[in-house]
Amino acid sequence: MARALRLDSYLQTHAAALRRYFRKRVPAAEVDDLVQEVFLNLQSRQAQTPIENMGGYLFAVAARVLLHYRLQTQRAVVEKLREDNHYPSSDPSPERVLASRQELQRLVAALECMPQRTRDVFILHRFEESTYPDIARHLNISVSAVEKQMMNALRLLKGELEKGR
Repeated sequence: MARALRLDSYLQTHAAALRRYFRKRVPAAEVDDLVQEVFLNLQSRQAQTPIENMGGYLFAVAARVLLHYRLQTQRAVVEKLREDNHYPSSDPSPERVLASRQELQRLVAALECMPQRTRDVFILHRFEESTYPDIARHLNISVSAVEKQMMNALRLLKGELEKGR
């Protein structure tokens, strides 16, 4: 019982600090609810085992409560957007399909025009998901050479994409 009284007085002493902490981070209407959530969490925890560093633990709990609040808020926003049909249809328009096919054809042509080593490095890294050191060992070149070949490949592909626009 004495432990519960000490916890209550400690929480009342630090309630203002918790309110300031939350006031900077959430809408004013949510502050008291979040402070209460911290208090409930601490009281249930205190019933199990004593807390050695109450000050540190208090704000660690507050940070967790804030994180949980933010996650719930984000989920609610995403759900509301889905309900309001703000997301575009998952079926692309015929114009978009045609544009994507043309872009793909340009990229394939650009790959075919690349020097062999540049193309090999690009394909190994982007399609085979090989690391630069693995590519260097496989092609018997330095990691620096792999980096230069990748930069060259990306520059060539970017140039091809910009030509099409």
